[in-house]
Amino acid sequence: MGQRILGLDPGLAIVGFGALLCPDSRQGSLELLDFGVISTPAGAEIGDRLETIYQDLHQLIDLVQPDAVAVEKLFFYRMGNTIAVAQARGVLMLVLRQRRLPYCEFTPAQVKQALTGYGNAPKLAVQQAVQRELQLDAIPRPDDAADAVALALTAWFQQLA
Repeated sequence: MGQRILGLDPGLAIVGFGALLCPDSRQGSLELLDFGVISTPAGAEIGDRLETIYQDLHQLIDLVQPDAVAVEKLFFYRMGNTIAVAQARGVLMLVLRQRRLPYCEFTPAQVKQALTGYGNAPKLAVQQAVQRELQLDAIPRPDDAADAVALALTAWFQQLA
C-alpha cells in the first residue's frame, strides 16, 4: 500500500507542500500525489496570515491524509524574515501536534546531502534530483513546492536507511 509523506517548507508569505505516496521498499515506485503552496496576502496583518496558514494546512491534511510529515528545520542566517518564518513554522508544528501526526525535521544541508550526496549542493541540483527520483517531465514549481517535495523524499530515504 505504501505510506503518504507530506513535506512542508515553512514561510510566512508562502508555505510549500509536496505529498508523496512511498512504497514499502526501494523496489516500488514513488508517486507524487500533489504539490503546491499555501499563500498569504502580503498586505495582511501577521495574525491573519498565520490564521490562513493554520486553516489551509488543516484542509491540506484532510485532503492528503499523510502518515508522516517532514518539515524544514529552521536555521538562522542574516535575513530579515527569520522571525516571520519561525512564527509560520510554529503554526505548522501546532497543527501537526493537534492532528497527532508524526513528523521529522531536516536542515537544508541534510536534504541536499540526502538527494545529491553533497550538503552544499546548489538548489538546482536538488530540484533535478527531485525530478529524477520521481521521473517527472519538469521540476515542480514554484521553488517552495520543490523544496517541500525534497523534504518528503528525504524523509522516505531516511526510513529506508
